[in-house]
Formats: sequence, C-alpha cells, structure tokens
Amino acid sequence: MRIYNFFEASGMNAYKESLILSFKTFKITPNMIGKKRFHIPFHYFNLNSFFLICLLCSCSKSSSCEKKNWFQDSDTDGLGNALVVLSQCEKPLGYVSNDTDTDDTVNANDPIQNTLNIPATGYETPDNYADMVSVWSDEFNGNSLDEEYWNFQIGNGCPDVCGWGNNELEYYTEENTTVKDGYLVIEAKKEILNSASYTSSRINTQGKFTLQYGRVDVRAALPEGQGIWPAIWMLGENISSVGWPACGEIDIMEMIGGQGREKTVHGTAHWDHVGNYASYGQDYSLSSKTFKDEFHVFSIVWTSETITWYVDDIEYNVIDITPVELNEFQNEFHFLINLAVGGNWPGDPNNATTFSQFLIVDYIRVFQEN
Repeated sequence: MRIYNFFEASGMNAYKESLILSFKTFKITPNMIGKKRFHIPFHYFNLNSFFLICLLCSCSKSSSCEKKNWFQDSDTDGLGNALVVLSQCEKPLGYVSNDTDTDDTVNANDPIQNTLNIPATGYETPDNYADMVSVWSDEFNGNSLDEEYWNFQIGNGCPDVCGWGNNELEYYTEENTTVKDGYLVIEAKKEILNSASYTSSRINTQGKFTLQYGRVDVRAALPEGQGIWPAIWMLGENISSVGWPACGEIDIMEMIGGQGREKTVHGTAHWDHVGNYASYGQDYSLSSKTFKDEFHVFSIVWTSETITWYVDDIEYNVIDITPVELNEFQNEFHFLINLAVGGNWPGDPNNATTFSQFLIVDYIRVFQEN
C-alpha cells in the first residue's frame, strides 16, 4: 500500500533526466526482457530509473471491449429483469445476460447489496514450525478487536496526507471492523461520511507490536470489484521520525480488483535509495477461481539477508536486503491491515462494483528462529 504517489511528488522531468543518464551508461540486452530478475550493479544507475524502465517494459496497450446489456437478477433464479439494465463490458455481480424474468421481486429496482459470505474451504498453515517459536498471533476469537495490540486509524489521511497519498476515496472508521466467529472482518461500504463516498477500516500495531525478522502467515479471503484494494503490510516502526519511504515498507499482500485482477496478488518492498524512492515486487496468480472463493495464506520469511514471499507455501518473490542501500529492512516493523476503495493504482469503482465488500482474516501468526 503505497503511502505517497512518488510520480506526482517528483514529476516526470526528474525521471526523464535519470532515465537518459541510465541508458547512456547501461544497455539492456534482448535476453533480459521477460525475465523476472536480472542483476544490475548499483553504480550503473539509481533504482528510480530501474523502476521506470521496468514500468515501461511491462506496459501494453489496453484493448477496448464491447459493452453488453446486463439485467438484474434480484431473486437469483438465473433470469433477468428487463426493467433494470446496465450496459458495460464486465458482468456485474447479481446480473445476468437475459431479460426473461416475469416474476422478479418487487424491490428489483433497488441495487443488490452484498452480504458477508465466509468461505468454508481453503489453505491452512501449521501453528508451529520446527526450529521456530511463536512470538505473537491473533486468531480473532473474541468479540471485538484486541486493542492491546491493534490501533484504529481514523479518517481520510487529511490534513497531512489526504487520500492516504494515493487519492483513495474511503473514510476509515472503527465501525467497519468486526470480530465474529473467529474472524476479523473489514467491511467497505458505499455511504457518505465527512465528504467521502465510502467507508472502511484500517488497523495497525504501531507502538504495540513490532517485528525484526521472522515468518509471518496471514490466512485471508479477499474482496472483489473494480476499485477495491485490500492490503496486508508492514511499515518501519521509525516512520514517525524518518518518514516514508526511508522507514521501509513490506507489502505481504496487495490485490487490486476489477478487470479480472482478483486472481492475482502482489508482494513488494519499498525503500529509500540514496534519497530516491525504490521498490521491487512480483505477483502471483491462481490458475483458477479468485482469492475471494477460498481462504489462502499469504506469508513472508524475513531474515537479515532476504525477504521471501509465499502464497499457500509457494514461493514467488525474493529480495536480497544485504546491500547497505536497503538497510531499512534491518529494523523493527509494525503490521497494517486495511481495505481501500479507489486510488491511483486500482482506479475508482464503477457500476460493476457492488457493496458491501469484505476483507476476511482468519489469523495472523508470527514466528522467529529459536
């Protein structure tokens, strides 16, 4: 979950100058294209330029889509109401492609509201590992959030960082967080509060629990929909004194909804490289279904040398943190869990986005070596 939009903060001119310098001093060869990682010595160019080059190399033209008419099926019988129609590319939740219903409910003109549906299946990890000891966990077995370890972050980031630095649209409240039946549930709603069009929740362990090195497992089921942005992440505990990105950031899991992106999650590290913003990340995609359909476990294993990301114990990303330029990751970090709506990365919700949306967390477990 990026705290500041570096592109807007720095402007493209700085990137242009850096990129020109980079291409003068280093040549990307054809055999590098398409590889997940390749080594470039730091002295060739700064990581700002590398980030932009990766961005440019990965860009592709978006294909236009053909809009279709979708008809509301409020009684879920597979037949659509001809009086309630949306014209768009994606199939909205609660809509079908036919308009043959003759006995739809009397409230068919009301928008369909999502209700909480906790998956009954999914991946699980053990509650102990050989040569490791449990140092903290939250199984969410109570009736409310355990504020011995968790803080609520309230508002929209203003006046310091309005929109939380990402032009997000939600206003965070305590009321959008519930703990029930052994699960943490963060609910994003479409409702107006303090000039915001949506409400949600954001919680952290700053000042209450921190970690330097170890294994983290978080079992969760994710929401869906254009503009929906759940995140499970970590920030350097020293953020109040050094700011971002100098404090460092570890994104254990991020997902951006819409356009078929609900089957893909991202694991990323962010840091300050000699006064310049830098990041490195990879993504992982399911072969079928989405991250809403079942529980999955999002993990990192963090040592003094590397951070490695996993989904359901499948490794998909690793970063070497031994260079002095990445010394942020030798410090204490705290945890954050939030469900954002809108923002620079996912884009805003559209007519296909239905509310409420839910981020459901079964447990967070933290281990360290004996």
